Amino acid sequence: MLNKVIISGGGTGGHIFPALAIAEEIKRRYPNCDILFVGAIGRMEMEKVPLAGFHIVGLPIIGIQRAITIQNLYVPFKLLSSLIKAQKIIKEFNPQVVIGVGGYASAATLYMAARKRIPCLIQEQNSFAGLTNKLLGKIVTKICVAYPSMERFFPSHKIYLTGNPVRKEILQLEQYNQAEEKEKLGFNKEMPLVLVLGGSLGARSINNSIQAKLNSFDENNIQVLWQTGKNFMPNTEGYKHIKAMPFIFDMASVYAAADIIVSRAGALSISELSLVGKPVILVPSPNVSEDHQTKNAMALVDKKAAVLVKDNQASSQLVETVLDLIKNEDEKNILSQNVLTFGKKEAVIEIVNHIESIIH
Repeated sequence: MLNKVIISGGGTGGHIFPALAIAEEIKRRYPNCDILFVGAIGRMEMEKVPLAGFHIVGLPIIGIQRAITIQNLYVPFKLLSSLIKAQKIIKEFNPQVVIGVGGYASAATLYMAARKRIPCLIQEQNSFAGLTNKLLGKIVTKICVAYPSMERFFPSHKIYLTGNPVRKEILQLEQYNQAEEKEKLGFNKEMPLVLVLGGSLGARSINNSIQAKLNSFDENNIQVLWQTGKNFMPNTEGYKHIKAMPFIFDMASVYAAADIIVSRAGALSISELSLVGKPVILVPSPNVSEDHQTKNAMALVDKKAAVLVKDNQASSQLVETVLDLIKNEDEKNILSQNVLTFGKKEAVIEIVNHIESIIH
């Protein structure tokens, strides 16, 4: 029986949405369970978690910047302050178990929880473990992973291959009709629709590549639903088949409507796309630690489950790759079939089963 649980981590949607999926499954099983999120002040989780109906407290922790900056001088002081605050939170809340999903806040929270001998579990989304989780792997009870061969990063006896938890609406895509969803979104149901995703903050290489060749889509009677991110203001005036928006909230609807998808290769995106089962072109971000998005993407590309366009080649290859793929029915069918083999619908159920097991 779960009564009190702390979930810690964040920084990106790739950490936050799996954390929320875990919280929702715990609440489904134990409606009276008290769940507290611990995030990093100023990061995305401080906004997204309350919107999902959960309480969150923030730590002042920050990460080391790659560039030489005065901000790095504050890192040890912020870390010490975060450890002290995490210790206080744990003492006052008194959780049965603490769950880490990656990100700066989870380092301080799980470290202090493990010191108090509270059972801890981490959920690693990527095929290449981040530094925080690699360090925490030595002190936690269990580690739930989404990719095989993670013994490179963690003690093998702690590893459980569960997959990544995804938003529950993604698990119900069979209830959607593609033609109806196209019409609801204002598109022609008879014309192909390309869904372009660059993440909540946008992806400069993807955005610039699409913007530069919008006429190619109109000329080929291809519709585009384009999530630009909040920092990019596209110019789509005069293009009747292009619809751009900074953020898409109803992902299930747009996944169902799409004929092919262009996406970054974050762990959450890969997990969702593996359940969506549409042909996908991946453009991994180069601006992540250890280039883990490329490693995520290659896990699919090597099995002919996705097409890869390198970030530094997007301007010359992305739109052309989209146009070629949308005309190639055989390749689209192969990609759709193969990507579904990576999908794990029961991921969040298995993860919560493991959470239950470590408190007994």
